[in-house]
Amino acid sequence: MRWDHLAENADENGTSRATGTARARAGGPPAAGALFAAEAVTTRTFDTPEFRGMTFHEIRARSLVNRVPGASRMPFEWTLNPYRGCSHACVYCFARKTHSYLDLDTGTGFDSQIVVKVNAVELLRRELASPRWRGDHLAMGTNVDCYQRAEGRYRLMPGIIGALRDHANPFSILTKGTLILRDLELLRQAAAVTEVGVSVSVGFVDRELWRTVEPGTPAPERRLDAVRTLTDAGIGCAVLMAPVIPFLGDRPDQLRATVRAIAEAGATSVTPLVLHLRPGAREWFMEWLGHHHPHLVARYERMYAGGSYAPTWYQRRITRQVHEIAAEFGIGPSGFGADRRIAPRGPQGDGTTGAAADPVQLTLL
Repeated sequence: MRWDHLAENADENGTSRATGTARARAGGPPAAGALFAAEAVTTRTFDTPEFRGMTFHEIRARSLVNRVPGASRMPFEWTLNPYRGCSHACVYCFARKTHSYLDLDTGTGFDSQIVVKVNAVELLRRELASPRWRGDHLAMGTNVDCYQRAEGRYRLMPGIIGALRDHANPFSILTKGTLILRDLELLRQAAAVTEVGVSVSVGFVDRELWRTVEPGTPAPERRLDAVRTLTDAGIGCAVLMAPVIPFLGDRPDQLRATVRAIAEAGATSVTPLVLHLRPGAREWFMEWLGHHHPHLVARYERMYAGGSYAPTWYQRRITRQVHEIAAEFGIGPSGFGADRRIAPRGPQGDGTTGAAADPVQLTLL
């Protein structure tokens, strides 16, 4: 799909500078499996400071629930993503490549051209009600963050969580966004009827590294405050310590400081993931590296010469170091999306959970 024929047109409520339409370049309806139907795509920009420089492409998607390819290393089968593109602007984000499918830029375009599936709640309720749906676990935040800045305006997640609650469908959320606290009561309601897993991503607590690598995200300490709030509310929250960035965030003192902060926030577990660089993300990250840390470019080229992943020996070393430190602070590893539930009230149960899964090198970040 391509984004052509944008036209100037004021929004009816005056909040938009421009709207427009976009259709498949070839004309007519798109092929089966296309991202959205042939209806107009409304494109908006907003003058408010939090959205300045950003463009939102509002689409009516054909489907919302997606099957994970069989060759994937993901420990789940189904995902749900209400957005494409992400204002968190993480320079390493593997999902950057997905913007090229729409002929959108995978660099700054990925950070500022956000596709919004405005019919997400309607679609999800229809798909959950289908007799073909078996009630499988749905993972959110595995492509782009569902609690990125756009969610503050479009408010898709309350309806999504509400639909999952109403169908008692198990789900998990991975996020760097503190906006998840807005939906705390909905999460509690859902956890009372189904399995709910919540994980927050905090790869490091170094503020200087955060400012340059994840410029659009809440600060690491704010994310850990969210972990504490979720835990205090009875929703066990895991931390995905991702990514551990070679030569910039992997010193023993850095790993110890991060794990200590995670433990102090009350996280139920910590699972480290080493940076991986898929095509699309790799080019953007290496450009950033050349600008900010040119002395590391050759070291990265050698480390990632074999593909998207750091060498196995390095991954194992980081995992071992983090697990050893975590054991000192009384927390352990967990597979991504491990289900967490609010402990039952009264004498019916003690709220304990089963043993944590063995650590797995995932491919989220």
